[in-house]
Amino acid sequence: MNKKKVKNRIDKLKKEINRHRYLYHILDKQEISDAALDSLKHELDILEKEFPDLITPDSPTQRVGGKALDKFEKVKHRIPMLSLNDVFSFEEIKEWEERIRKITPDFSKEIERYGYFAELKIDGFAIELIYDNGFFNLGSTRGDGIIGENVTQNLKTIEAIPLKLFAADGERLQLAAPRPRHPRQIAIRGEVFMAKKSFDKINEDQRKNKLPLYANPRNLAAGSIRQLNPKIAAARDLSFLAYDIVGDTDAKTHEEKHSELKNFGFKIDKYAKKCKSLEEIVEFWSYIKKIRDKLPCQIDGIVVSVNSNDLFSRLGFIGKAPRGAIAFKFPAEQSVSIVDDIIIQVGRTGVLTPVACIRPVNIGGTIVSRATLHNEDEIRKKNIRIGDTVIVQRAGDVIPEIVEILTRLRPKGAKEFNMPRKCPACGLDVIRKKGEAGHYCQNKKCFAVEKEKIIHFVSKKAFNIDGLGEKIVGQLIDKGLISDAADIFKLTKSDLAPMERFAEKSASNLLEAINKSKIIPLPKFLFSLGIHHIGEQTVYDIAQIFQKNNIIKNPGDLLKAADKMTIDGWLAIKDIGPISAKSIIDWFLDNHNRKSLNRLAESGIIIETLKLFAVKIKKLLGKTFILTGELSSFTREEAKNLIRSFGGNVSSFVSEKTDYVVAGENPGTKYEKAKELGVKIINEQEFKKIIKN
Repeated sequence: MNKKKVKNRIDKLKKEINRHRYLYHILDKQEISDAALDSLKHELDILEKEFPDLITPDSPTQRVGGKALDKFEKVKHRIPMLSLNDVFSFEEIKEWEERIRKITPDFSKEIERYGYFAELKIDGFAIELIYDNGFFNLGSTRGDGIIGENVTQNLKTIEAIPLKLFAADGERLQLAAPRPRHPRQIAIRGEVFMAKKSFDKINEDQRKNKLPLYANPRNLAAGSIRQLNPKIAAARDLSFLAYDIVGDTDAKTHEEKHSELKNFGFKIDKYAKKCKSLEEIVEFWSYIKKIRDKLPCQIDGIVVSVNSNDLFSRLGFIGKAPRGAIAFKFPAEQSVSIVDDIIIQVGRTGVLTPVACIRPVNIGGTIVSRATLHNEDEIRKKNIRIGDTVIVQRAGDVIPEIVEILTRLRPKGAKEFNMPRKCPACGLDVIRKKGEAGHYCQNKKCFAVEKEKIIHFVSKKAFNIDGLGEKIVGQLIDKGLISDAADIFKLTKSDLAPMERFAEKSASNLLEAINKSKIIPLPKFLFSLGIHHIGEQTVYDIAQIFQKNNIIKNPGDLLKAADKMTIDGWLAIKDIGPISAKSIIDWFLDNHNRKSLNRLAESGIIIETLKLFAVKIKKLLGKTFILTGELSSFTREEAKNLIRSFGGNVSSFVSEKTDYVVAGENPGTKYEKAKELGVKIINEQEFKKIIKN
């Protein structure tokens, strides 16, 4: 056969194999046997080996292959991959609707026209796929939402992920519906998952070979995608369900996006539906809950979105979650166990947390052996004793907790628990701070506190240093190589050489990871500090204020910026109240912490400014608002969030730099101050016009 005929045969084989791939993996249909399909693939493989210049990126032979990687490269998402806030009841989803209704003047009109869109919440592993000119080019994990890992090779092994979108080069497969034009680059988001039957088969093989069983399909799917050897991922029978298109799309609704995804050649949620009201959403949720166990894959609820893409965009974000979508979860899963002991864990802030050691029990596919007891007051309130039979609850990724004591099953001699007066790690006194439920170790140099601080510092949501886990941190502290976070950046190969299980390559990889981590976005750096009462959402709001008013290139600049902040300045930031503000101020005033920041600056840490969640409509960009008095259409927090969603800033004190004072009923002293300074004062109706125009 000459080359022209070979090419023609290869093209026909690729089309036919891909047609059967689509039938089987997308439509759950099968026209020919697996053996017959394997025969077609074998013929294609032989022809491509004979004529390697005829191999194309979309060839079925390119799905499995490539050598094992040493590590995964980092990938920065063009648009952050956000998480969703959760609700568990009709009352909570009603509250969600009310919140977004209040900040959207045309909400009723938008819902009447477009409705909501409800779809299954697959308990899988979030992935982003980048297609260039219709060809699959890059696949990455969610990571921390901003930076993920390049797992392209592993994703290519999943048959449900097309290597070429339908009609990418002008052709249209027989089964494909007419579809819109291809953008030059398009991002597809969805979930990698493992079907229940595939999971059961793998565990059956594990059982036969007397190997440990896997806990649940979700963890196995995630672990498979993060295998450095793509052949392992290929053997796991993974699938993929697409749920969103990010970037250039003509779709006006989320429902239309799903149609586009189907036309591209992706598997989509066949149960997904448009709902006209919350009542219809609840009906859908109830139906899915009823058939949940019969579904081929694990789910933990439904996702509800406003159907209008324009409305979704205008609603913006709260922290790291969109306002226009919510996860309507099923009730938390529970099981019964026995409390064998109660131990104390010392956290990075010095707080002592009691933890129940329970007899291992399977909850939703995860083996649980510990449950948080929060604090002494919680133990007293629930009357938990060692030896008690308890109901343990786990909801998603939430730490398991004890929700009920079966007191009728309490044995004689069940022991009451008392908080220790001495820190179990360092032996120094423990105190309970006034107005707080927690007990604290007073030793700022406590081994356990410093260890937890460093573990937090290097964690995924902070510096994200690969290879520097809890055990390695413990070894480094034990050997006196590090005593705080700044010491990490002074480590050398000779320091690591004597350590257990540290070959030269391992040492080089760790030092490389440490060096790469020196460039870090401001929110992640702020989170790494482990300031009490300040979580991963609040640091984004702090970062926005800092980046707006200061040039921050290193930890020393951050210290200077913090020194300029007043208590009112901190209180003006969303979700920061008096307790949080005091905690921040105390942290930056602490001499030990100030020295640590300066040492980190000397270590070469570079703080990267980051445009956080871009505000698409910037009508209020650079404008500063003051709110005073009672507003009838919004809560104070809703008004603040609305201003921020349009790029504006909210302050708590009036100055000559203030652009607007929004005065509601019974305004306070800020109103008088504004009149004194000649600042423009507007009422609620005028504020609504500014927002609407």
